[in-house]
Amino acid sequence: MPGYCSVQLSPPLFEQGSAEGFKASGRTLALAFSPRDDSVAVFPTNNAEPSLLKAKPSGAQPVYFALDQKPPLSERRTFISDVSIIFAAVQHLVSQKTPGKLGKEDDDFLQKLRKLAIDYDNFCKECWAYCSRELPQAEPLQYDGDHYRQLATCWSLFTVLYIPEVGMEEAPCGDDLMEWLNINYIEPSTEEGDHLSKLDKPWEDETFWPYLTRATLRGLSRATAFFLDVLAQSHPSDYLRRLSQNLSPLLSNLPRLNQFNAEKDFALAARRWKDKVKTLRIDLDRIPEDARDDGFDNWWDRLSDVVGVLEGRGEVLKRVCAELGADWKEVCTAWAIFVDPRLRRHELPDIVVDILDEMPPDPTNLEDSIHSSLFLGKPQQALSEAHQLDPWLSAHLADVMEAIRLIDHDVFDSGLTLREWYILAYTEYLHTDPGLWRLTVDYLCSCGDIGKEMADEVLVRVPLQLHRLSRGLEDADGDDTAKIRAGDLAGVLKDVNTSCYEHQREGARRAVCRIAARGFLDQKEFGLAVAYATSAEDWPGLGRIVDCVLEEYFAQGSADFARLVANIAPSLQTLRAQQESIASGVFVYRLMFAVRLAEFHQRRLSGELHEAAYDVVAMLRDDIAPKAWWAVVLSEAVDLLQNDEMLFSSEDACLLLRRLEEVCTRSAQGSGSDYLSALARTTRSKDEKGALQRLQVVRLVLAKYYARCGVIGVGGRVETNSVY
Repeated sequence: MPGYCSVQLSPPLFEQGSAEGFKASGRTLALAFSPRDDSVAVFPTNNAEPSLLKAKPSGAQPVYFALDQKPPLSERRTFISDVSIIFAAVQHLVSQKTPGKLGKEDDDFLQKLRKLAIDYDNFCKECWAYCSRELPQAEPLQYDGDHYRQLATCWSLFTVLYIPEVGMEEAPCGDDLMEWLNINYIEPSTEEGDHLSKLDKPWEDETFWPYLTRATLRGLSRATAFFLDVLAQSHPSDYLRRLSQNLSPLLSNLPRLNQFNAEKDFALAARRWKDKVKTLRIDLDRIPEDARDDGFDNWWDRLSDVVGVLEGRGEVLKRVCAELGADWKEVCTAWAIFVDPRLRRHELPDIVVDILDEMPPDPTNLEDSIHSSLFLGKPQQALSEAHQLDPWLSAHLADVMEAIRLIDHDVFDSGLTLREWYILAYTEYLHTDPGLWRLTVDYLCSCGDIGKEMADEVLVRVPLQLHRLSRGLEDADGDDTAKIRAGDLAGVLKDVNTSCYEHQREGARRAVCRIAARGFLDQKEFGLAVAYATSAEDWPGLGRIVDCVLEEYFAQGSADFARLVANIAPSLQTLRAQQESIASGVFVYRLMFAVRLAEFHQRRLSGELHEAAYDVVAMLRDDIAPKAWWAVVLSEAVDLLQNDEMLFSSEDACLLLRRLEEVCTRSAQGSGSDYLSALARTTRSKDEKGALQRLQVVRLVLAKYYARCGVIGVGGRVETNSVY
């Protein structure tokens, strides 16, 4: 696992050797962690003991920001976003698998998983190719092409060794290993072959025999056949010309497993082929000593090495590879072709151990260490080394390893499996870029309850960017702003909500809705605030919203109040439909009053006086208005009562008189704070005395209206069948 590392502050907080002076000043260093991206803010602050503060620092104090990992940028960001699609596909595939099921269903699972593993490899290779281009890049690369090459070689080797084609698990592995080696470590080079092919006497070049030997080791039959034909036609030695003629078809006809329908046929062909090699050895040994050198090189020794490899002599193979500068991987692969062509995957570690004793891997090369661990059948060690190379590699390898039961599903003391530990370590890297929160959540939610709880913390901290509503920004996100205003989910808010639903994080979704409701409340988008508080089932929060809505009546006046509350009505309909399941309906009734009061003012301002009068009566008759607001409603009805048209029936007038009488009586009995507080805020004096004076005006107007009803003989008016 990675160790601790020191971080140097730049510019320095104090000069070298001044640490004691900084300490003596009574100051110390403090840390603050950001939950959004795991960054750290380091800053000087006063010591916890004020008496230790010797001098007050002058001027602004520096704040240092640091990350223990560089966030993904440039091509890296694109890479991890693209491969996350494969990760999601693996999770879906594993979730569909029936535990413990074997047979055809298990074969289908492994076949699909192998395809996804190859997709990982292909993405690594594509990024490798992209980063290796010599064209100018739009922005600096975070990782060079060689880094992605290493990821590709590790993935492809893992796939070859542990997820072979269905039915090939117990088949000889030599051909698959050789294909992997030739694709990822090209030797001999094409340039060497081109150079030699242009020479009239290529055997006189010092690279000729090493090239021919390396091509033989790699099974490159076309290249070996070409140069053996050159020797057979042009070399001055009759012996070498004849031997080359015999060797060329041997190399071209080396038996390959994929050429046969059954392994026993392959084994029989391999034995017959070895017999022909033995015959070639006999012919080679008969060459006189004085005819084995052509004046440029001892061609017999060179050819004897080639034949020794074909014979399957392990000591010759190791010596030849060492002379050619080949490493242990090439020895192991050639061993499975020439020494033991029927070598199975589960038998490979026994061979590799012996070879590594003589040709150990490079301990400074993580790629080589990962390869050796995979060859040795040590997946846990391979994961540890892969984590050092790239946390992306270890996380995705561990994910697939657990799916094929290569590593245990046991839970450690930390509450995590090995797979979950590596994936959570990778999510820490993803978390350094807050913009990748979706991927972070996807990976976290694949790690059991611990991961899901961590995902909740990420979700509730995603910036919802609701400030665009208040600023009226109409940039690239203008469409999202318009949709949100219309009550639709859009933008970041929609993405967070979708992520919560996908991963069944209901608690986090409600928390996000509560945060959104508070944000909309700050912007006086009361309709949206109510909608999101309702979605969160945050009834205390809904109560605070209602308080703020009613506060606008006093702060902005009736006209602006009516405009601000106009968008709440749709949310109110939803609330009323849910009322039976709501923990406390008091918040709903208070909201109903706010909406009804706003509708009253809207109708009064638009000249719909009969409907406005009906609102007044309904609020007082149906107990929609809280008692603290009765006096306000009665006061607002004065203009309607003084209208030339009779807007209230005598029965309605009696209702208003009864409510007025209750307010005045209870106030006189010492309950003025319960009945007059709201009205008092609308008076100039802001006290109960002013409110009572206003009510005297209401009493006078009501008495006159009632008298008019008696004189004119108004028995009542037809009430509309409006439903509120």
